[in-house]
Amino acid sequence: MMAQYLEIKAAHPGALLFYRMGDFYEMFFDDAVAAAEALDIALTKRGKHLGEDIPMCGVPVHAAESYLLTLIRKGFRVAVCEQMEDPAEAKKRGSKSVVKRDVVRLVTPGTLTEESLLEARRHNFLAAFAEVRGEAALAWVDISTGAFRVIGCPGVRLGAELARLAPREVLLNEATERDWAEAVSDAGAAVTPLSRMSFDSASAEKRLTALFSVGTLEGFGSFGRAELSAMGALVDYLEITQKGKLPLLRPPIREAMGGTMQIDAATRRNLELTASLSGGREGSLLAAIDRTVTASGARLLERRLSSPSRDLPTIRARLDAVRALVEDSGLRDALRDELRKCPDMDRALSRLGLDRGGPRDLAAIRAGLTQAGALADRLGGDLPSLIAEARRALTGHDALVDLLDRALVAEPPLLARDGGFIATGYDEGLDEARTLRDEGRGVIARMQAGFVDETGISSLKIKHNNVLGYFIEVTATHADRMLSPPLSETFIHRQTTANALRFTTVELSELETRILNAGNRALEIEKRLFETLRAAILDEAGPVGQAAAALAEIDLATGLADLARGEDWCEPLVDDSRAFAVAGGRHPVVERALRRQGGAPFIANDCDLAQGGQGAAIWLLTGPNMAGKSTFLRQNALIALLAQAGSFVPAASAHIGLVSQLFSRVGASDDLARGRSTFMVEMVETAAILNQADDRALVILDEIGRGTATYDGLSIAWATLEHLHDMNRCRALFATHYHEMTALAQKLAGVENATVAVKEWEGDVIFLHEVRKGAADRSYGVQVARLAGLPDSVVERARVVLDALERGEREGGRSHATLIDDLPLFSAAAIPQRPAPAPAGPSPLEDRMSAIHPDELSPREALELLYELKALARPD
Repeated sequence: MMAQYLEIKAAHPGALLFYRMGDFYEMFFDDAVAAAEALDIALTKRGKHLGEDIPMCGVPVHAAESYLLTLIRKGFRVAVCEQMEDPAEAKKRGSKSVVKRDVVRLVTPGTLTEESLLEARRHNFLAAFAEVRGEAALAWVDISTGAFRVIGCPGVRLGAELARLAPREVLLNEATERDWAEAVSDAGAAVTPLSRMSFDSASAEKRLTALFSVGTLEGFGSFGRAELSAMGALVDYLEITQKGKLPLLRPPIREAMGGTMQIDAATRRNLELTASLSGGREGSLLAAIDRTVTASGARLLERRLSSPSRDLPTIRARLDAVRALVEDSGLRDALRDELRKCPDMDRALSRLGLDRGGPRDLAAIRAGLTQAGALADRLGGDLPSLIAEARRALTGHDALVDLLDRALVAEPPLLARDGGFIATGYDEGLDEARTLRDEGRGVIARMQAGFVDETGISSLKIKHNNVLGYFIEVTATHADRMLSPPLSETFIHRQTTANALRFTTVELSELETRILNAGNRALEIEKRLFETLRAAILDEAGPVGQAAAALAEIDLATGLADLARGEDWCEPLVDDSRAFAVAGGRHPVVERALRRQGGAPFIANDCDLAQGGQGAAIWLLTGPNMAGKSTFLRQNALIALLAQAGSFVPAASAHIGLVSQLFSRVGASDDLARGRSTFMVEMVETAAILNQADDRALVILDEIGRGTATYDGLSIAWATLEHLHDMNRCRALFATHYHEMTALAQKLAGVENATVAVKEWEGDVIFLHEVRKGAADRSYGVQVARLAGLPDSVVERARVVLDALERGEREGGRSHATLIDDLPLFSAAAIPQRPAPAPAGPSPLEDRMSAIHPDELSPREALELLYELKALARPD
């Protein structure tokens, strides 16, 4: 057995070997040590090898999926080795013969299909990157849904595309693995190197035509050599990992590079599109707006947010569908009620295609197609093009639904081997076997009554044990009668005990055989019928997949309509202009968080970048920290993204000219793994924007240059803004604390000043969160520090230093060091303390106002009173 284990292990050196032994998957040697630590299970030993104990651990077969999930999440790959024959068959070859075993599947992060191993509302992409003669391409597949796509992808765009797709595993040519492994790791994916032959484009074409049973790929599109190479590597890897059982993949779709809004990895991270900065889903844009009720609809929403369209007809078709459902609340609610009953047909179909499905997957297809028909019945009249197209895909499945309805029980078991999933009346042979299996006691009882009548022995019993099977037992007092003719001719003596005699008959032996075989026969019939039903579904895989996609499309449209209606979002006008006019814009994530906390309402703000005409259109935003500058920047970026994803937006109105690229540099942290400081990360991200942004881009920048010396930072921020205006000529929101930069609004025609309003009251600052035209005159940093809880002594010292520095700037000629040297030393005694607040009481102004009777004032008296109140408010 160990020789067999070592031979199989040698063929799969990069994976833990789950070696099937009865009801357990066992692991040995280094695999056992690694698995025991990763799974926190006991490490034992069994036998010796080269004089040393063999480490061993194991997991139960029935609970293997949960252990697999843990191992995959910790970066392991697992080779599942099954027993390929019954142990009884092995014994026929000799008592020491080893059961035949072989690896039936390699489990890797990108090839999961089991429901318990996958996140229902997220894709699980396996990707491949290939380079051929100066061209490069990225292909990706989700074998759990059958999605298969490819895109031409220059190396410089690989990081951005991986950030968009978030694959779990990426295949690389072993010859160029070193060049791209870092980009893959940065995207959080596992790197899997493959041989050059896997990426051979000529072999790839043969693999793909064989997979889709076509003579040429021209019917799917025109693919370059790099695209063929990447797709072929995926198919080759699936053949390796699935041991020849290829999944049901849809024909490959070629994506155009300019078809979607380009968003780099840093921008996705800064805007928290599908994951928050902490890494979880909560706190992201996706979590805030997801009102889908099906898993496939949720996956489609994530794809749309990750890849907003740049095609106007596509965007308008999606918005038309949402608008129609916003206006018809009755239809929207009815559709959502039907959709809630829809299972995940995509993944059920994939498991059936890989022969990993069970009766519940058959039932999922039945339920999904049944609900598809119900939805189609509700959709009538004049429909938007997107909904009308989806409706057509929902119909035409009556024959398959009828077959599954007749064949399956209402609630099938999880596994086919458990039986009991075929409905009574569907198969006559199965019904007969079940009757015999389930009513065997009744049949035996009737036979026993017949034997009592025949023999006249009322104490005669038919019994059963594991040695004799079924037998007839009478007490010893009736021995003579049973052993004498004519009864001895019918009853065959088998055993005598101290108190009883045991007999059988030909009829009882035949019945015993039928009863014992009835259970196995019923199970074999059900397994055969399962394969028949599975084949019937796979014959209709294309239409079933289209119905599943249509359900996802309708779910997304109804979810976005429900969101728009519930949150008072508006339909954006998206066109080919350079407009960017948002009235009453809001940040969807922040607004949701404020509502949950029961705090103050979100303050909506306008943004209009249209003044720049055909040139740059930039708002230079000033104001203190915590005033809401970053929120304002992000909310406008998200509004543009949502509009092009085909959603209504959180605003009173919005006019968005198509955005080709979205860039965000808001906040940064150091990257210790690469030896980059916070400032270096900031500069790298800023460089990417300045080198890539075109005149259709939307750029949001916050606090450029803050990570270095004041004058260095100001110089970098100044030059960056000029470059965006003169060279990139894009639309931009540029937030800064460098108030000196507000002078650029007079120098550059496309730059306007805006500020976040605050109010200062008794030394404190009150944030109004309102964005207005104009420039801030100061940063209020000391006041913010006080709000943060800095000790009063530190705050007061900061005020003294700030006053001295500002006075020195006005007077000129003195360095900061000289000015600070002139200040008292930093000590508690040298720091002026703020006077204790006076006891609360009405001020003269309040006394005077309480005595006023407005209805009794003449216009002249009112004017005089206004001057009087002004004097009281400013007694100096």
